[in-house]
Amino acid sequence: MAEESSFEQLLLQVRSGDQQAAAELLRVYEPYIRRMVRMRLTDSSLRRQFDSTDFCQSVMGDFFVRFALGQFDLQSPGQLISLLAKMTQNKVIDHARRQQAARRDVRRLQSDGVDEGAIAGTDPTPSRVASAKELLEMVRARLTESDRYLADERASGRGWQELADELGEKADALRMRLSRALDRVGAEVGLSIMD
Repeated sequence: MAEESSFEQLLLQVRSGDQQAAAELLRVYEPYIRRMVRMRLTDSSLRRQFDSTDFCQSVMGDFFVRFALGQFDLQSPGQLISLLAKMTQNKVIDHARRQQAARRDVRRLQSDGVDEGAIAGTDPTPSRVASAKELLEMVRARLTESDRYLADERASGRGWQELADELGEKADALRMRLSRALDRVGAEVGLSIMD
């Protein structure tokens, strides 16, 4: 029970923009993402080109923006792990498809044998924090006024049904509208993994 309470408190702090809480969430859940990437990234040519750090940064960036804008309702650490696993799986699959579609000859890329993931730190640097804030503001600015209202109300803790009653729409329709808006804006600002 205390674990659920501390998890809920951590999420409230992250949603409110607390950078220390975001760093703690990253510290706790990044190993799960990296493990998922290593399990899913089975193509050796892609492994030479990208490592788990690349995907982890992309997944967490996407998660923080979408979570701050109220897209996700998470009740337990298990739900968060499941969500991050699904996001990771989708990023790896999408990137592999893009690589194959572009018919890039990844055999030409040379690996220097260094695992950058073992070198790169995971602590949030001031530039990472500033970048995350800028990305969130960029996403918010590109949302329509009605989608921004939904995101802001969700971020403040209002439920989907409460918003649906207020706006005279169905909760699922509002959830899908915000999800599609974030997908659209995310593609515009480059929230997906690097090209």
